[in-house]
Amino acid sequence: MALLVHLKTVRDLRGKGDRIAKVTFRGLSFYTRVLENCEDEARFDEMFRWPIASRVDENEMLELQVFNYSKIFTNRVIGTFRMVLQKVAEEGQLEVTDTLIDDNNTAIRTSVTVDIKYTTMDGTVGVWSDGEFLDVPGDPEGTFQFETDSLLSGHSHGSGSGVSPGRSIHGIPTFRKAGKGVFSAMKLHKTKSSKDDHKKDEPATLDMEDLDRKALRLGGAGGLDPDCISLASVTAVTTNVSNKRSKPDIKMEPSSGRPVDYQISITVVEARQLVGLNMDPVVCVEIGEDKKYTSMKESTNCPYYNEYFVFEFHVPPDVMFDKILKLSVIHSKNLLRSGTLVGTFKLDVGTVYSQPEHQFYHKWAMLSDPDDITAGCKGYIKCDIAVVGKGDNIKTPHKANETDEDDIEGNLLLPEGVPLERQWARFYVKIYRAEGLPKMNTSIMANVKKAFIGENRDLVDPYVQVVFAGQRGKTSVQKSSYEPIWNEQVVFTEMFPPLCKRIKVQIRDSDKVNDVAIGTHFIDLRKIANDGDKGFLPTMGPAWVNMYGSTRHYTLIDEHQDLNEGLGEGVSFRARLLISVAVEILDTTSTEIVSSTEVQVEPVSNISESATGKIEEFFLFGSFLEATMIDRKIGDKPISFEVTIGNYGNQIDGVSKPTAAKKKKKEGGGESDEEESELIQQNSSEDEADDDGDLVSVSSTPPMKPVITDRNYFHLPYFEKKPCIYIKSWWQDQRRRLYNSNIMDKIADKMEEGLNDVQEVIKTEKAYPERRLRGVLEELSTGCNRFVTLANKDQNQAGRTKLDKERLKSCMREMESMGQQAKLIRSQVKRNTVRDKLKMVQNFLHRLRFLADEPQHSIPDVFVWMMSNNKRIAYARIPSKDILYSIVDEETGKDCGKVKAVFLRLPGKKGFGPAGWTVQAKMEMYLWLGLNKQRKDFLSGLPNGFEENKAPRRSPCLQSVPPVSLVYNMKQVFQLRAHMYQARSLFAADSSGLSDPFARVFFSTHSQVTEVLSETLCPTWDQLLVFDDVELFGEAGELRDDPPIIVVEVYDQDTVGKAEFIGRTFAKPITKMCDEHYGPPRFPPQLEYYQIYRGNSTAGDLLAAFELLQIGQGGRAELPPIDGPTDSERGPILPVPMGIRPILSRYRIEVLFWGLRDLKRVNLAQVDRPRVDIECAGRGVQSALIQNYKKNPNFSTLVKWFEVDLPENELLHPPLNVRVVDCRAFGRYTLVGSHAVTSLRRFIYSPPDKTHNNWASAARLMNGYMVLTNGGSQSRPCSPYSRTPSRTLSRPAGDVTVNMDADPSVRKMDTVVKLDATSDAVVKVDVNEEKEEKKKKKKKKKGEVEEDDETDESMLDWWSKYFASIETLMEILRAQEAALAEAEEREDQEIAAEGADIKPDDLPVKGSKGKEKSRDKSRNKEKKKSHHAGEGTEKHSSKPKVDELLVYNKELEAEYDNFEDWLHTFNLYRGKAGDDDEAALDDDRIVGRFKGSMCMYKLPLSEEITREVGFDPNMGMFQSIPHNDPINVLVRIFVVRATDLHPADVNGKADPYVVIKLGKSELKDKENYISKQLNPVFGKAFDMEATFPMESMLTVSVYDWDLVGTDDLIGETKIDLENRFYSKHRATCGIANSYSVHGYNVWRDPMKPSQILAKLCKEGKLDGPHYGPGGRVKVANRVFMGATEIEDENGLKKQTDEHLALTVLKHWEEIPRVGCKLIPEHVETRPLLNPDHPGIEQGRIEMWVDMFPMDMPAPGPAIDISPRKPKKYELRVIIWNTDEVILEDDDYFTGEKSSDIFVRGWLKGQQEDKQDTDVHYHSLTGEGNFNWRFVFPFDYLMAEEKIVISKKESMFSWDETEYKIPARLTLQVWDADHFSADDFLGAIELDLNRFPRGAKTAKQCSINMVQNQAELPCISIFKQKRVKGWWPFVARDENDEMELTGKVEAELHLMSAEEAEKSPVGLGRNEPDPLEKPNRPDTTFLWFLSPLKAIRYLVCNRYKWLIIKIIVALLLLMMLGLFLYSMPGYLVKKLLGA
Repeated sequence: MALLVHLKTVRDLRGKGDRIAKVTFRGLSFYTRVLENCEDEARFDEMFRWPIASRVDENEMLELQVFNYSKIFTNRVIGTFRMVLQKVAEEGQLEVTDTLIDDNNTAIRTSVTVDIKYTTMDGTVGVWSDGEFLDVPGDPEGTFQFETDSLLSGHSHGSGSGVSPGRSIHGIPTFRKAGKGVFSAMKLHKTKSSKDDHKKDEPATLDMEDLDRKALRLGGAGGLDPDCISLASVTAVTTNVSNKRSKPDIKMEPSSGRPVDYQISITVVEARQLVGLNMDPVVCVEIGEDKKYTSMKESTNCPYYNEYFVFEFHVPPDVMFDKILKLSVIHSKNLLRSGTLVGTFKLDVGTVYSQPEHQFYHKWAMLSDPDDITAGCKGYIKCDIAVVGKGDNIKTPHKANETDEDDIEGNLLLPEGVPLERQWARFYVKIYRAEGLPKMNTSIMANVKKAFIGENRDLVDPYVQVVFAGQRGKTSVQKSSYEPIWNEQVVFTEMFPPLCKRIKVQIRDSDKVNDVAIGTHFIDLRKIANDGDKGFLPTMGPAWVNMYGSTRHYTLIDEHQDLNEGLGEGVSFRARLLISVAVEILDTTSTEIVSSTEVQVEPVSNISESATGKIEEFFLFGSFLEATMIDRKIGDKPISFEVTIGNYGNQIDGVSKPTAAKKKKKEGGGESDEEESELIQQNSSEDEADDDGDLVSVSSTPPMKPVITDRNYFHLPYFEKKPCIYIKSWWQDQRRRLYNSNIMDKIADKMEEGLNDVQEVIKTEKAYPERRLRGVLEELSTGCNRFVTLANKDQNQAGRTKLDKERLKSCMREMESMGQQAKLIRSQVKRNTVRDKLKMVQNFLHRLRFLADEPQHSIPDVFVWMMSNNKRIAYARIPSKDILYSIVDEETGKDCGKVKAVFLRLPGKKGFGPAGWTVQAKMEMYLWLGLNKQRKDFLSGLPNGFEENKAPRRSPCLQSVPPVSLVYNMKQVFQLRAHMYQARSLFAADSSGLSDPFARVFFSTHSQVTEVLSETLCPTWDQLLVFDDVELFGEAGELRDDPPIIVVEVYDQDTVGKAEFIGRTFAKPITKMCDEHYGPPRFPPQLEYYQIYRGNSTAGDLLAAFELLQIGQGGRAELPPIDGPTDSERGPILPVPMGIRPILSRYRIEVLFWGLRDLKRVNLAQVDRPRVDIECAGRGVQSALIQNYKKNPNFSTLVKWFEVDLPENELLHPPLNVRVVDCRAFGRYTLVGSHAVTSLRRFIYSPPDKTHNNWASAARLMNGYMVLTNGGSQSRPCSPYSRTPSRTLSRPAGDVTVNMDADPSVRKMDTVVKLDATSDAVVKVDVNEEKEEKKKKKKKKKGEVEEDDETDESMLDWWSKYFASIETLMEILRAQEAALAEAEEREDQEIAAEGADIKPDDLPVKGSKGKEKSRDKSRNKEKKKSHHAGEGTEKHSSKPKVDELLVYNKELEAEYDNFEDWLHTFNLYRGKAGDDDEAALDDDRIVGRFKGSMCMYKLPLSEEITREVGFDPNMGMFQSIPHNDPINVLVRIFVVRATDLHPADVNGKADPYVVIKLGKSELKDKENYISKQLNPVFGKAFDMEATFPMESMLTVSVYDWDLVGTDDLIGETKIDLENRFYSKHRATCGIANSYSVHGYNVWRDPMKPSQILAKLCKEGKLDGPHYGPGGRVKVANRVFMGATEIEDENGLKKQTDEHLALTVLKHWEEIPRVGCKLIPEHVETRPLLNPDHPGIEQGRIEMWVDMFPMDMPAPGPAIDISPRKPKKYELRVIIWNTDEVILEDDDYFTGEKSSDIFVRGWLKGQQEDKQDTDVHYHSLTGEGNFNWRFVFPFDYLMAEEKIVISKKESMFSWDETEYKIPARLTLQVWDADHFSADDFLGAIELDLNRFPRGAKTAKQCSINMVQNQAELPCISIFKQKRVKGWWPFVARDENDEMELTGKVEAELHLMSAEEAEKSPVGLGRNEPDPLEKPNRPDTTFLWFLSPLKAIRYLVCNRYKWLIIKIIVALLLLMMLGLFLYSMPGYLVKKLLGA
């Protein structure tokens, strides 16, 4: 079914102009070509065709708009024609002429003539033309299937009637459910025009690919709105016109699988809340197989380690990121026993790598017990984890004193978006069965076995191994089976969401010797789950996964075994496995749960055949149109190509039993290994009622001998006869999955192309990048809407899994929200936001690519192998989805039915490195894959003009058999002209660091070569290559639109051996047919840049143009003439003709020659007399010769110039080459090194605009800078936290005033004041402090003691300044983060608000929950900070105002643009460039540096410049630069400290010391090494004298001291002092924040601020400085204000101008014309690098450098930055009493509960100095009285709040190690036992800096004091000095709950060592100052010491009644006894009467 519209003419147009028309039907628009300069009539004469899937409704509209076309602005609508298609639907054909209407719906004169034709499928209307059948059974759900029926049966069952009127194009569904239907109909049939008319900004965009041809008829740019024209260099290839060809992939080499260096650094800081009593914990860090342990900490639940571990790996990325990183805590491990596991935490390395900055910093990992999942949290470890690959630099947050990290919940070690409470879950991986396994053992073994056993068994014993989160499970082994059936499930128990991303499923062959992998598949959990609000748990299948690996021919040793392990891209199909994955969240509270996490394997029930989908017959057709560029190494044996899909088409795997096969085919069991013809004949005739009864698959081309193309390559002579292959195969029909991902891929491809264009536009600074970006967004939003409509018609087909349904829902939600966001962003794209928005759109692209990747496979990929001599040589792998056919255009694969250039490459590891760059063969292939019943279309995409050649048949042959080959009878002859102009930035292929490049151009079977240009990386060949009589087969029209691609390869010519490959690029020629005119706009073609690739990395650009001219009847005479060679010297070489080569104009290039540095030896000889040659476009200049490089490496003549003709277009400027040669004796020259300046753009001089005043232009620049910062291009440096954001702008009308108070270093962010341009504005860069102070005083808590705010000035030192600054740095970084988060939030909200029609639950922000959480977290943190009992705020506010410096968390160079403000450094290279991998490491090739600069400008120059005062003509544009004579300088290096050093010793530590080298001199600070420290504080100043230029490179290294052997280098950093010294930023000595003459902040520079200012004004030829009354100073036209008094050390005040001058210096960047930011007093942080580990940071060093010229007054002594010595303190703790201690013991005699209480205490880190009280025996109430004193002396660093301990690590340590640990006092209560170990009852740990105030009485003391510590008022013993109160003891019970186990009354008293000496005290109750004995109850004394007392107590108190009762009972018993005793005698007496 189709609607055809023939647009003929538009008449009566007004005026003259370019016209374009747009025809729209059902929301799909086509554009015509642009008609240029038409007057009143526009004859378009174009056909448009809409293939449609549903009936045209009577009410549908066709809309036609005619525009005036504009290249730059939006097209203007002339008029619109809308027509209801009722008549057309009835009659089928209609010709209309009608007038157009304008915007206001009034008719205008212009009229249009169109012819409309409508064909339906049953031929009821019009004529049935194309076989577009659709079979739409009336299905109940309103979803429907797209299936074409067998096409030979006239028309389909439901024809006509079956097609409901509600269908619409391309399957846009109209819903049959009532309410929805109305709405969607409204949405779909709204015509788009109205919107387009009214939004002037709206660009016309391409709606679909088919439009390209209409638009690009004009050859690319001419015909479209600028938004849609593709500009990127590759686009010459990419813009396809007729859609017969698809885009080739330039990048060749597989990047995965190659090993890379990784370094994983882990710091274990501390652990908290470990579960268990009185344990000795050790932390074990395990990555893969490597384990490292921390030291053991004794008897503590919260050990502090601060230990740093580094693991190094050299493995492929995939292997690295799958490694599991495991942290576990082990309790009481020692040499003899392994200890008991407390808990573990696991995540994979990939999770860390995907974090921002590749790291987790100071996060808490939550431990859980793998053996008992019901147990809950087992404690927390605080750690930093960072993963560094090559070239990643990790920004560590500043290692300052962190205090707010106690919030564990808010800082858990989890990626964003993962909930804090993770639950346990079961992961079920069900393994059902596998098919198509390869025959593993070799044929020899098979024969041996056969001989023994006598039968032919399958020779593979497969089992499946599943690996997840470091655990592995295996199924059972199925003996000898190629089609094993397992039906088992492997169950893992793991936290959910897991922090491991992939499950690895591997089929292995069980073997007695060693098991080998058959194939591996990775399941990415992120792709089979969705964590959004409407997300779903991981689920997958049951679905088949395809496994790929090495080829299927079997040798004893498989060279590609790695591929089967899943490393690298598989080169052949191995097997397919039916699996499913499910996850169940466990309820850990239930009782019957299995609590261990062991892997379990259980049987599962079988699933039915149809569960994975209905089996369909697929048909794959391929045709080889060309096979060229076949590597000559292969030899000239006949070559054939084999195509396989799964095991179909594979010639090796033979036949097993035919009966089975038959049966299987009937059951529909898709895939088998039989390819034998008879079988298929039998089967297919039985199964399918198809007419191709005897279709035998032909899977390989006939062998053919190759023909020589040139020295390197063969080609196969496929001229008019093109061989074909076809294969039938049977697969489950899961095309829908592939269709959906195809739609998304196409949207993404289009978008990527658009984004490349935008970047290109920005890069080349062309106009209107924002328009192109808007176009991209418009395309994206239409694409997304299109997806939603198409994907929705998903069939209810068999085999849809839960994942299919859920994924569809989530994809639709994502796409819908993306479409809406795209619309919104489109409206926000402005000129200045392009860069930001571009970043956002790139995120869309990543999201799209992620969504498009389908986790459940269906049809396996297609492999094309080149076979020669029965060996497999090279392959290409083509994803099946790319060639899959669908009736709907968007769903079709991007290469289906198109000719694609396919490059074959070597398999596996052979393809790494250089072998991977060379092409093994280039194929032009046509592939089509679809259902067998849709087969009729399979040839439709081939270039026309062929006849089918079918194989001869025995049976009567039907038409439907595919051809074996195609014979082209249409042949066109062309001439190709390749205009090879130049290349730049090529790869250095020779040892000289240059190349001898030539280019080889391939087109079809021809190739030609340019000349070789020697010794250059930027060859200008300027050569025209003419290929005559190129024969191309096919229709002329198609060849015009879509010519084959041209491959250009650049080589380096070597005198011996083969030329070396440099890189390759593709191009498309512009074609001219013989009937076309050779002239604008398409001809002559423009030169374009093409990116040259070498493997995956770029290797330069080629500037060229290509045209393909058809040779008609008249032969070559008709072609445009070629001028003969004009250049007599170059022989017969043709130059690029005039119209194509660029227009030149005259430029002058001035070169500043300053000097050469660090030249290395050349051929072992030192460089002595070097010279620099500068060359550009054939002209050049030479520097003066340096007579003696050793004595003075600077040039004597500074400036020289030369003139040269360069292209007008800046982008075409050739590079400028700098080469250094050494002049040896006898006139010999040797090349030392070279440098190519690729872009001269930054050196172009633009004269200042005289019309504006200078100041205004400076302002413009500043503004420009402010805008650009987000784009990242820094036009001038500005520190990220410069104190004054007040950029003041004004016209010169009034002077601008800046006022500074006496104290500039206010802690608040400064206010920004916008100035009124005309007034005398005063900017106050200060905030009043008095009010603040008052507020603070009020804020103080009542309970707080007012502290004295003023710290004693003498207490302050340089470190106070440093720590204050770091705090500021942290605050600023925090503020920046908060601002960013806020901005993000705002943007999200905007998007949400705009897209208000999105349901709130589909909020477009993914992971928004996570964000909210993190925001809340940060809010909570803020709250907490402000809470610390008011202490936190106080700490900040009442801090004395300390002068600060700037701490840069990077190098100074990074901040100030390498100090290249006028002197640039060019690295000189020599030697071959490394492979791709090493591309980052060109450092080894650097042989020296050239210092100088360039300046280029067009001639003639305006005269004003040369007329300026003091213009020195010799210096050209380089006026006022200093002279380069040698100068002596005092260099003072301050090294503050180093952080995160790489451990150098076995124990995981290092003993670092500093070494400084400058020129010949070297300072080693070896004796002051710092023992066993990875964060050493050096605090050293070093003075050195140096002479620039000889000694200008300063190297600061950190070495590791070793007792034995040489010391190892840990890392070093290099600083170029010369550039700093001469920089305008004045980097010699940083300018302090305030001027003082004494104290810790004394002015360091020998020149006072006023002298510096005077000097700067003089150098800049400025008027000033004029100091005026009232604290004003005027410089140029700016007035600054400031204080004028200063205090000397005696406190006397004096008048001074220094503060004023300093104010000006701090605002120097605001001075017009010469202003730039002067460097403040600072500390810079530089990375330490080690040449052995290139590119990986080995730690960082904080330092700064001052330089003072020796001819100036000498500076004062260096300021003292030696590390603060810890202060000695003594902490006295008196334990008075305990109460309510739990009772542990039972009394032997009485069974009473009691406890023998004692208290133990120690300071953290000093467990060995623990102290115990005496024992209070037999406490019955838990009360204990002690009056016992502990005394703890310790050394304490006030600033860092850490205790310093020095102790030997072990007996064998050479020296003591210094540890810094937090000041924490631990008190424990114990129950003493005589014979067994004492029992631990409870403990409390008090952080001496902030602990809760003790309760007044025991009653008020509760467990809350520990649990809610954050909310309670806290005190610091260092401020309070003396505290007394009650504190609780706590312990954890069996359920892990905290419980109160006692209370202690204690008194803490802190004294400094001096005070302690004055009033000494004794330990315990000893002298001096003894405590009185406690008054304990008597019972506590042991009974054997005073037995009477004890007995009295026992008798009297408790057992009184018991004793009385016993006595009475005894008396009774006695009486009874006596009675019994005496009774007989008495009786006898009585009886006898005696």
